[in-house]
Amino acid sequence: AIHFAEAGVPVTKGGADIVAAKAHELRGQPGDWAAIYGDAREGGVLRQPALAATLRRLADEGPESFYSGSLAADIAADLQALGSPVALTDLAAHRVTTPEPLTVAINGARLFNSAPPTQGAASLLILALADRLAKGEAESFAHLHGLVEATKQAFLYRDAQVGDPAYMTEDPQALLNDAAALDAMAARIDPARALPWPQPASAGDTCWFAAADGEGRVVSCIQSTYFEFGSGLVLPRTGITWQNRGSSFRLAERGWNALKPGRKPFHTLNPALARFEDGRVMAYGTMGGEGQPQTQAALFSRYAWHGVGLQEAITRPRWLLGKTWGEESVTLKLEDRFDAEVVAQLRAAGHDVEMLPAFTAVMGHAGAIVRHPGGALEGATDPRSDGQVAAW
Repeated sequence: AIHFAEAGVPVTKGGADIVAAKAHELRGQPGDWAAIYGDAREGGVLRQPALAATLRRLADEGPESFYSGSLAADIAADLQALGSPVALTDLAAHRVTTPEPLTVAINGARLFNSAPPTQGAASLLILALADRLAKGEAESFAHLHGLVEATKQAFLYRDAQVGDPAYMTEDPQALLNDAAALDAMAARIDPARALPWPQPASAGDTCWFAAADGEGRVVSCIQSTYFEFGSGLVLPRTGITWQNRGSSFRLAERGWNALKPGRKPFHTLNPALARFEDGRVMAYGTMGGEGQPQTQAALFSRYAWHGVGLQEAITRPRWLLGKTWGEESVTLKLEDRFDAEVVAQLRAAGHDVEMLPAFTAVMGHAGAIVRHPGGALEGATDPRSDGQVAAW
């Protein structure tokens, strides 16, 4: 990481497009955004010397320096100079936790995802509910309608219950363990009609990746600055691009995800893992805010339930209920490669369908690695993104 921050990395088309799209908003932002990112062009080299120096300090001083050492002092000084209320005492008060992942059993596999304050519970609920419905053929009305309606039920639960664990009144793992409660949730889904969907959408931008080694370890990982460049603040002393996950708080005195001192914001990050009864282990995921659990469901259902190859499961057309890239929307968006008859059936069932171009980045940048029982590794990546599969 130190080497690549110092020597630089090639600027991809996707990276250059994001810089071009956001430059008018961020060039005037205080801090070093313009100096680091402002001239990024496809095929150029992005160098971050201040960030390289920060990484060296972490290697020499240990991670505690970020929260209570000399690095923390530099971070706090920059934030104060740039007008942020985050102080050195806030950094020192941070505590890392390692909660157990959420898990649910479905036919043929056990699924794992991240615990609150993430939306991992929603990702698991979508597949647990859809597993109880008629699945039809891949990309059929039953397949799409069932997963979209399962998404609605999962999001209703998520937006009422999931946030900072210290403020939650229900345990999502208890729900995931309760087959009767899941049966009852699935029974709310009308197999022929769409539930009206006026729910608010949330924004997001993220990077998912996975790794597997020769000794059987498989990792599904995700990180995010939230918006494309987080808060837009690049701290001059350290080169750190400061995230803005706190913007998901509600400016309310009480209730779900209300802004409170020391409270963790609800966020959409949720890397997924599946352990199949036949011994396969699958790490899968995507970026894309509201779309993350939906793309996970599309990928997993095609691969596990319909026998679609791993790469094909990612490449096939996708859907998204809710947020599009950079704007608020609650329509059901479909890539225009879906069969016209299925699109007509979805509209007739009451879905507010909006058609989008093929291979649009709006649908997220997905990927997956499967470790097979004999030790063979299979990877797939999204043609909608700059991602790739690499082996060494």
